Parts: sequence; structure tokens; C-alpha cells
Amino acid sequence: MIDLHSHILPALCDGSQNLETSLSMARLAVADGTTHLACTPHIYPGVYANSTSTIAPAMSALQAALDTHQIPLTLVMGADVHMVPEVMEGLKQGRIPTLHGSRYFLLEPSHHVPVPHFLEQIENFLNAGYVPVITHPERLRWLDEHYEDFIQAARMGAWIQITAGAITGNFGPSAKKRAERLLLDGVVHLIASDAHSIEYRPPTMSHGVTAAIQLLGDETEVMRMVQDRPQAILDNAAPDALPIPSGLNKEPAAPVTRTSVKKSWLNRLFH
Repeated sequence: MIDLHSHILPALCDGSQNLETSLSMARLAVADGTTHLACTPHIYPGVYANSTSTIAPAMSALQAALDTHQIPLTLVMGADVHMVPEVMEGLKQGRIPTLHGSRYFLLEPSHHVPVPHFLEQIENFLNAGYVPVITHPERLRWLDEHYEDFIQAARMGAWIQITAGAITGNFGPSAKKRAERLLLDGVVHLIASDAHSIEYRPPTMSHGVTAAIQLLGDETEVMRMVQDRPQAILDNAAPDALPIPSGLNKEPAAPVTRTSVKKSWLNRLFH
């Protein structure tokens, strides 16, 4: 699996605070089946003043430590970018890193209040050649009242990333319900861990992936969320290089039913 959202770099934001924790997180990720992990510390003016110049050396140092400890995890660079007016300028100047230097970048809306001119900002990013990957909308308090704005953003070309732990209920019943709604509506592009620690928010996705497969009864599509589409981002492939989520097709999607999954996806992943 490829996990494109984590806060594993030590002491850059509210994620890992030391190298020991980062190494433990990496071991957990590898044991769970992750091969590539994006280092995406927060960029939030006035709170977390990160930039390419702080993230790149921290990632290089952590990768060297992983290699020294023989932890087979490949790190890639990115950032969890708070949605503020300065983002576009930061992207163009290179201060804000995209995911692995691609056209894709993580974009985090406010958790508590609606973002002014949300769709206009999404359109501006797309027109400039960037693909915003909207992070964990299922955990935003204002999603329910503005649900159609997120669907419209996805139809315009933005990507939707939900959190593996939200699917299993680790963020509470409301986030779980919203994550299931997004999955059942067929508008999710990616699942990621949004890892911050080794306990409450670990860098694991397998339980969330299994829950998504059980919910949708479609192992192929769920694996696109943690393998094929993340790889397409690392390759900087065009957004239409892979099948889009079914709910974003022009034709109505076939009804989704809950069915049992006969073959373990974990067996396929490791064998």
C-alpha cells in the first residue's frame, strides 16, 4: 500500500515529536503492508511555519535513519496544506511542496467553519494546473451542510481523501457515518492514515481498507484507493489515467450493496 498522508517527520508539527517515535511509526507502517509513505507535516501560517526548506532535509534525515535501521519504507515529500489564500502563491514559488513533486497536493479545509469561496478556490487551483487532494472531509464539522460542495469539487477535478481510521470508527460515530456516505456515494479517490503517533493515530490502513471492502463489496475499487491512484500521483499521471470513482461518472452508478468478500485482500497484498 501507499500512504500519502502522515505526520511522521519529528518535531515539525503535532505529529511525531522525536526520532524514536518516527522509527516506531515506520515499523508499524511496514508491518501493516505500507511500502511508500508521504511525509506531510502541516503548513498553517501562524501555527506551523513549515515549507519545502524545512520538510526536505527532515525527510532526508529520516530516510537515512530508516535505511540505517533496515526499515524497508520509502519516504516521499509533501505537506498537509491548510486552505488559506496564500496557498497558490506558495505552490508557484515552490515554498509549498506538492506530493513527490507532482501536480497533486494535500489541501486541508478548516475543520470548524466553512471555507469562504470554497469552489472558486478549487477552480483556481485546477486552472493553474494543480490537483488539490481534499483531506479528510469526513472529519469536518461543516461537511453535512455543505456536502454537495465537496461533490461538486470532485466533479470539477479535485480528489477526495478519507482517513482509514474514520472508516473503522476511531474518530467517532459522526466521522464514521460521513466516511461511509462518501464511500457509498462513490466519490472517494484515496484512503490514507493521517498518522500522528504510534497509539491513537498510527500509520496503519489495513483495518480501514478491510472495512471499506466489506462496505462496498468491491475490492478492486478500494485497492485503487491505496495502490493504483497513489502510484499514479507519485508518477504524476494525468487524473484520468485510471478509472474515476463510480459516483463521479456521467452515467448513474450501479447500486452499491454490502456483500461478503471471499478472498482476503491482505493475502493478495503480501503474496
